[in-house]
Order: sequence, then structure tokens, then C-alpha cells
Amino acid sequence: MTQKASNDPMPASPKRIQGPLLGWFRRTARDLPWRRTRDPYAVWLSEVILQQTRVDQGLPYYERFIQTFPTVHALAAAEESDVLKLWEGLGYYSRARNLHRAAKQIVDEYGGAFPETASELAKLPGVGPYTAGAVASIAFGERVPVVDGNVKRVLARLYAIEESIDSGPVSARLWELAGSLVSKSHPGDFNQALMELGARVCTPKQPDCPRCPLRRQCDAYAAGIASDLPVRRARKSVPHKELAVAAIRRNGRYLIVRRPSNGMLGGLWEFPNAPMKPGEDPARALERITASIAAVSVKPGKLLASVNHTYSHLKVTMTVYVCEAVAGEVMLREHTESRWVRPGAFEHYAFPKAHHKFLPILGEEAPPLSL
Repeated sequence: MTQKASNDPMPASPKRIQGPLLGWFRRTARDLPWRRTRDPYAVWLSEVILQQTRVDQGLPYYERFIQTFPTVHALAAAEESDVLKLWEGLGYYSRARNLHRAAKQIVDEYGGAFPETASELAKLPGVGPYTAGAVASIAFGERVPVVDGNVKRVLARLYAIEESIDSGPVSARLWELAGSLVSKSHPGDFNQALMELGARVCTPKQPDCPRCPLRRQCDAYAAGIASDLPVRRARKSVPHKELAVAAIRRNGRYLIVRRPSNGMLGGLWEFPNAPMKPGEDPARALERITASIAAVSVKPGKLLASVNHTYSHLKVTMTVYVCEAVAGEVMLREHTESRWVRPGAFEHYAFPKAHHKFLPILGEEAPPLSL
């Protein structure tokens, strides 16, 4: 490809883009519950849930959240554990923790009234330029842009940007372009339309150019290179980690421990586990885990399951053993809480998604499994 300079003039005026795009959006937009309101709480909740999440996956979470916590006051008053349980399975749990912290800040510092500008919204925990722009434009009509993955893809094709959209200068250029296009009279609708176009028409693979309302304004379509854009940096290989997991049982109850609120999977419950050393015997690994994490003497039992799970940045294999507690008391070092729980009560605790692959078979006399 011949690189297009990042400071080339725009091929079409904003009005030539706004009119067709807004018309298309008003005719074809999906009927989603957060689009039936301008309530900033509902808009903000939807935007946080839909970060790194497809609409079809996020919709039931949104509906459960809005039913359980119908106002920002209700969310602020909730226990973090309840928020995490409701978020369970959605991933990127820092979003849930920040959602809860931001709700508290809105209630404590703003009296429950949302800040009305992107610059003020960006001061809330977990609210970056994209979320701030989305809430400010949709709920309050501020003329500010939003740039997410869908918008980056649309703009890269619209202006035939052949440099990597992951680079700092190109990212800044995309924000500048998005800002120049936002409709003065309908900024929220325009931003939603741009995101909708990327989600439904200008898709990552095989964009549906004949159905696109902006095909006449699109440089990439004119050049026949829409499917080649955007250019992304090559992804790094995802590392793999093997974990030994101790399902420690005592009188029909299993020991679970809670992770600190900060960091990956913060605030979630899990079974004591640790990375396996190369060539380490499982029984030795279990002794090391229980001694360092739980300080409980155990008798290693049978292999329960071998679970594979992939996170965005890491692949894990969890080898789960059922162990009987022999002696000792729980002495937490890295974790914040511990409980002995019957399998029937697991549903009341928020676990990482990988744990749900073996939770159903705990307490059963099941043969070793590979999940």
C-alpha cells in the first residue's frame, strides 16, 4: 500500500458525512434499552458494560444491573461483593470495581447528580476519554467525540489511513478527525451512529460496503482496499501458565479465599492455587500451595479436573485436586478473606470464569475430567 500522510485534508466535509450517517441511524438503529433514555446513569452503565463486550453479551448484564441497582444511589450503597457477583462472567473485573467506586464518588461529591461535561466525567474512576465523551454527548448533548475500536476502523477506512492505528500519532489523528465530524445539533446520535456503523456494517472482516451509507465518501472503498484496513500492529504471542489448584475439603465444605481488590480478578473468590514449577510433582505443589497460601496441612487426593481457559493476555491450564484438610488453621498472606463453603452455596460467591468449569463437579464422585 501507498501510505497516506496523516495530515492529508479530509475528502468530504462533515455535513456530507453527518447527513447520510444520521439518516441511516434513525432508520435502522437497533432498539436497545439505553437508547430509550437520556438518563446519564443508564447511559454510563451501558457504556461501561459494553467496553470489550459485544452488545448481545452485555445486554442481559445491563438488564440485571438496572433491575438490581436502578439508580446511582442504589449502586453506591451496594456491597462490592454483590456488584462483583452480578458482574460475574463478564470479565475485566476492574470495570465493576471502578463502576462501584465511581457511583460512590458521584453520590458523595456530586450529591448523586452526574457531572455534565466530558472533562468532569473523566475525573471519575474508570472513566476515560471514550466513556466520558459517550456519556457527555448522549446524556447532555455536549459536542465531543468518541473513539473506540469500531470508530477507529470506520475512520481508518473512510480516510484510507494506511499507518497502524495503534501508533500514538495516528490515534491522536483519529480523535482529531472524530472531533471534526461530530454534529453540533445531534452529537449523541452521531456518536452512536458512528459506533453502530462499525459494529454492523463496517465490520473487521468483509465490510458490507454496498450497504454502507458512507460508501460515496469513503476513500478506502474508492480505492478497493476497505478489507485491507485498518492496519494493526502484530499481536504478541499469548503466554501460557500452568496452575495447581487445591480444592481443600473439611466436613463437606471447601476452602475458598478472596483476592485483594486491586489487580487481576480483584475481589473475586478462588480456590488456593499457584503456578506449577517445571517438572514439579503435583503432590509437592499442593503442599507448597497450602503451606504458603492457606497454612493448612492437607492430604492430597485425586485429580478432579484439568481446565483450560484463555484470558485476553494469558492462557492458563488449571489442574484441580481434591484434598482433605488434616490439621492447621487458615493463615492468609496474599488473600483478604477465607471461608469454608458447601458446594450448594458456591452460587452466592463471585468466582473467575475458569473456576466455573469445575465448580459443578465438586462434591460429586466424578472421574478425572479434561475441560
